[in-house]
Parts: sequence; C-alpha cells; structure tokens
Amino acid sequence: MKAASPVTLPYATLIPLDRQAPNGLSQQVTTGVIRLIQQGLLPADTKLPGTRTLAALLGLHRQTVVVAFDELETQGWIQQVASKGARISSRLPVIEPRPLPAGAVRQLAARAGFAYEAVPTYPTTVRAPRLPLVLDAGSPDSRLAPLAALARKYRTVCLRASQRQRLLGYADPNASLALRRQLAHYLHQTRGLPAQVENILVTRGSSMSLYLLLRLLLRAGDTVVVGERSYHGADYACRQQGAHLERVRVDGQGLCVEEVEALCRRQAVRLLYVTPHHHYPTTVMLAADRRIKLLQLAEQYDFIILEDDYDYDFHYDGAPILPLASADRTGRVLYLGSLSKVLAPAFRVGYVVAPPDIIDALGQLRRHIDHQGDAVLEQSIAELFAEGELGSHVKRARNHYQQRRDVFCTHLREMASPWLSFEVPAGGLAVWVRFAEKVNLGEVAAHCRLLGLGIGDGQLFQTPTERRAHHLRLGFAALTPDELTRSVEMLHEALIQQ
Repeated sequence: MKAASPVTLPYATLIPLDRQAPNGLSQQVTTGVIRLIQQGLLPADTKLPGTRTLAALLGLHRQTVVVAFDELETQGWIQQVASKGARISSRLPVIEPRPLPAGAVRQLAARAGFAYEAVPTYPTTVRAPRLPLVLDAGSPDSRLAPLAALARKYRTVCLRASQRQRLLGYADPNASLALRRQLAHYLHQTRGLPAQVENILVTRGSSMSLYLLLRLLLRAGDTVVVGERSYHGADYACRQQGAHLERVRVDGQGLCVEEVEALCRRQAVRLLYVTPHHHYPTTVMLAADRRIKLLQLAEQYDFIILEDDYDYDFHYDGAPILPLASADRTGRVLYLGSLSKVLAPAFRVGYVVAPPDIIDALGQLRRHIDHQGDAVLEQSIAELFAEGELGSHVKRARNHYQQRRDVFCTHLREMASPWLSFEVPAGGLAVWVRFAEKVNLGEVAAHCRLLGLGIGDGQLFQTPTERRAHHLRLGFAALTPDELTRSVEMLHEALIQQ
C-alpha cells in the first residue's frame, strides 16, 4: 500500500492544551491526536511530526510527547518504527475529512444521529423555578432529618474493620440483612404486618419499587384500576408498561369499590393501585367496609392489589388504620413503603413487602438496573433503628408536622376561605384544596411566582370532565410555621390580584 503524503496541520491550534486541567498534558496530546484521526484530518498511514518537532510546536517537553505517542501506539492508533518515526496505523478505516468547526474545537452532537422512541415528560406538581417558598404536593422538611446521628453512624460503619470487606463489596440485591430484619420488626410493631426477612426487598426509593413491580407484573394491554384522581407517578409508570388505565370514583370514604366490582364483571383486571391510608391526592382514608370488600374482590376476580402506603408514619388524629396487607391471607396484596419521607428525599430508601417468590423475582430483575443498594447506608439505618433513634425521630417529626398542619389550615381558613375550601387531613403532609369556580389557578400560580412562592397550576389533578383545574395539593410539612404564615399571605395576595 502506497504511503500517504505527510500532512501539515496547525497542531498548536488543533490540540489545545490546558495546564490547569486535571488530566495531564501527555493525556491531552493523546486525546488531541485521536480526535484529529476521528475527524479524518490524519488519514491512515499519515506520517506524524517527530516527537521533538511536535513538542516544539506545542510548547512542551519532548518526553511529554514521547509518553503520548507510546500511549497512542498501545491503543493501536499509530505505529512507531525506530529511526523512521511515527505514522497513523494503516489498519484504520478511511474517514472522510470534514470542515473544521467554527469556534470551539470540542463539541458533542446536538442531537442523536438515530431514531428512538420518545419518552413522555414525567409529570411534576410545581413547575416553577426554585423559589424561596414552595407549597408542593407534600414533601418532608429535610431540615428535620437526623443528619448528625446518621453521619456519625455512617462514619462508624465505614471505619469498622470487621465489616468493611462485606459492606464495600458486592452484596445481596434484596439489601442488607440487618435492615430487612429491622424493617420486619418495625412493620410488625407499627402496621401489624407479619413480615419476615424473606418478605422484604429494599430499593432506592418507592419509585424504583413501583417500577420493578410493574415491570414484573404487567404486560402490554393489561387493565389497571386507579382512582379518578390518582398518583401521577403510578399512572405514568403503568402507561410506560403498556397498561390500560380504568378509573373509578373516589369519594369521602375513598375508592368506590362498587365501581371496581362492576368493572370486574365486565372485563379482566390485572392490578388495582390504591393508597388507602391517605389517598393520593385527596388525603381521604379508605373506609373499613370498603377495605374488606376490596380484599374479597381481589380473590373473587383474581387481581393484584398494589398498596402504596407512602406516608403511613405521619398520622395525627386518632390511631392510624392498619394496611390492607396486614389482613391479606391469599398473597394478593403487595405493599410499598418508603423511608425517604422519614429521613429526607435525598436518602433513597424504599421497600416492598410481598410473598418470598415475588421478592426473589424482584431481586433478579433489580440486577439489570442496579446490582444492589447502598450497603453502608442500609447498615447505618438498621443500627439507628435498633438503637431507637429513628423511632424517636419519627415521633419528633410527627409532632412538628401536626403543628404545621394546624397552623397552615388555620391561616387558610382565616385568609383564603372566600376562594377555596378543604377538609383538615387526618394525616399526611399536604392539604387537598378545592378552589372556587371564579379562581384561575394558572393566573394565581403565576402571581405567586412573582411574589416568591411556588404552587402548582392544578393541571396535574384536573380530570377530563373538568373544564378548568380547580384542585391542588398544598404541602405544609416542608415549611416552618413562620414560613407557612408568609406563604398563605402571598397566596392571599395572589388570589386578590387574579
């Protein structure tokens, strides 16, 4: 093969060097030469300048270029022959040279060069940019998280030599045995769930739990029953699996099981998604008779109940209602829970309670996207459970949130009652509010943003039969009583202006 003629290039321009960059100068030379080959500017068999010449052109020590050339040869980009210099490898395919881009030399493509199925945008409740105050759909206050205790415990676990190899290596995809033991005990004590270790899978948050379960259980065309208004994340995840959603009414006693039964008579139902303790988004509790009937219907019509108990730990008025899963004897109720609202949203710790065969299948499926969780964090949380620290934190946080609920609801009634109505929620982290027909929630949300308050525009909770959005979840837990007072004052001002 005839050797290509030497190519003279402005190497000093085409291989820009940054002496402050974390990657060394020799690595930058290596990367620069590879980029010129990939752009077709250095074709196969092209003779390169000698190391001394290129070093002078780039203003470098010759040894820096020697190291770069050795690396290029090791990777197969160039061939070096003693006394003959270096050439671009003759085995490389021909690349048509392209015009040099104006401006920056390094720039990734603006769009993918291939077709793919578009992914719908995940629905969110507050689309405003970060503002000083936000009444979201119900987040905990991260400022209350037991960070000092968790940080101390995390450090202790990391430095504990006896467990270092086990915790820092590959582990069980179902999560830390210690945490599953503590969760089994905690769920039995607080929720009446007779769960054992083999019934629990710990995930990186309830969103992962939900995804894994739906990926395992649903096939395209399956029917999933949800409330007329339901958790948007669950709706989204079901649609992503190709499921068909059937909606039933939700009234003051929760999901209308008569409509569920009527639907089951007409067609096969694969799964029913329900948030019985504090229905999302309306916060109402599923009545006792409906709970019993729902379990009977699941057995009679052979469908799965997916019970999402996202904020069970925060109930203020009377005793919390035990989950459906605590009364399940046929293995049809799958239970989702989360510690992210107990700790803080950044600590992604969720869990599934299910029969052992489902847990095993989920563990195998989980390996495809996440081999395991954070073993050190899981061990730390397990020890905080065992020492009673997490239980104490939940009680402290519950007291704070109950006080905030009361302050928020009082101010809403005093300052905003002409424009809205609501029931004081028995638990949870948000209030379900219905705005009057005269209120344009889009305009109110825009006014609030100008004042420094983020609220949703209601479209996420709007049903197809409603001409305009009139409902919002207004979260109170993430703000202090003083911040809640200011928030309601801003909301009041925005309502007056719209």
